[in-house]
Amino acid sequence: MKSVCPYCAVGCGQPVYVKDLGRPERFLNMLRMFKPSSPMSVGSWVLSGFGATAAASAARELLGVFPGAGRAAQVAGAGLGPLLATYTATLIANTAVPVWHDARQELPFVFGASAVGTAGALATLVTPRADAAPARRMLVGGALAELVAVEAMERRLGETGEPYHRGQVGRLARAAKALTAAGAGAALTRRPRLGAFAVLAGGLLERWAVFRAGFASARDPKYTVGPQRERLAGSRR
Repeated sequence: MKSVCPYCAVGCGQPVYVKDLGRPERFLNMLRMFKPSSPMSVGSWVLSGFGATAAASAARELLGVFPGAGRAAQVAGAGLGPLLATYTATLIANTAVPVWHDARQELPFVFGASAVGTAGALATLVTPRADAAPARRMLVGGALAELVAVEAMERRLGETGEPYHRGQVGRLARAAKALTAAGAGAALTRRPRLGAFAVLAGGLLERWAVFRAGFASARDPKYTVGPQRERLAGSRR
């Protein structure tokens, strides 16, 4: 089950990623070269590599085939996992969208911590309760790290981060924090599964809040033209 879950996630996500490129052959074209300075190039290789290792690992556990290769795939997948969890943060931070670009130092930690917490939550749900203590610790640690990283990001963004506190995005962000905090607390009590569902929902809402905040930030000249004028004025001094 531990190997099947990431395989299913990548299996569902990869077609969406390819569709977003417009033409399927564009994904294959990006694999013709490896460019470390390009988040798109690195992300394509990470996604492909993790998908392959997850498939081999699942085949080893479910079918018992290729035991040696499957074990090597599990080790390789463990190394690629952190990259898969954080490269999307690097990708969106490499744009001109103010609320994403200015959060480039914190976004990878937000996404990474969220991935740890939600992975622990999923493991808590699919593992017998007597054996789920490590998964619960993972859930709690990731959830708390996510809350700290989000708070640090919003504080450093200052005025640029206002979309996280207004309108629909503000409601999403507050709900994400509340669910994540409540889930971490519940995981420490006799209701770990309830806490796991809350952390999963909180992680989903946090990602969606980051996504929608980018659109709100890009639409408002206050967050685009304003900072550009400030930087231009500073360079003339």
